[in-house]
Amino acid sequence: MANRIKIAIDGPAAAGKSTIAKITAEKLGYLYIDTGAMYRALTHKALVNDINTGDGEELERLLAQTDIVLLPSPQGQAVLVDGQDVTEDIRSQLVTASVSAIAAHNGVRRLMVDKQRQLAERAGVVMDGRDIGTAVLPDAELKIFMTASVEERAMRRHIENEKRGFTTSLEQLKAEISERDRADSERDISPLRQAEDAVLIDTTAMSIEEAADKISELAEKRISL
Repeated sequence: MANRIKIAIDGPAAAGKSTIAKITAEKLGYLYIDTGAMYRALTHKALVNDINTGDGEELERLLAQTDIVLLPSPQGQAVLVDGQDVTEDIRSQLVTASVSAIAAHNGVRRLMVDKQRQLAERAGVVMDGRDIGTAVLPDAELKIFMTASVEERAMRRHIENEKRGFTTSLEQLKAEISERDRADSERDISPLRQAEDAVLIDTTAMSIEEAADKISELAEKRISL
């Protein structure tokens, strides 16, 4: 096996995937790819352009004409759409509420998977999302399925929203996360599920650093095989 591998991290909303994946990539000196941010970027552009989130063909055309760039930044990762920084915009409550519907379209997912695979062509990649180990990088040498309780995920999202200046109740967030889980798991195209060869990590009682250390340890073991 090569000294640098592909790591796929999947799991439900607010399980800590993006933060933990980014830290893991930094520890290993790998490229980090946040696929959720890519779907959020498209969702934001669709909302700005008043495109119906149920119109798959129009969304597919929009994505084909959209340049999405992910760049490392001191704050984590900058997201540029057609040259414009939308890093904060894509985390709005409206985008969060709409992204599952847009990600459910077959044509959108097909194009997005192509973009994601192109980004991951080099070795030494940590990619997180909903279907990385099952659909985007099924040949990844290390697959992780990360989860946490709904209550813990709601609290994390609540703290995240407060930092961004949003006010949301915990009960509302629990309901939204539960609905997001249902939508992601029941969609026809690339539903959220654990790959058969994925390692399950429950982060409910783990710190971000502990989870990142665990994945880094697993990666080192894979590399040494």
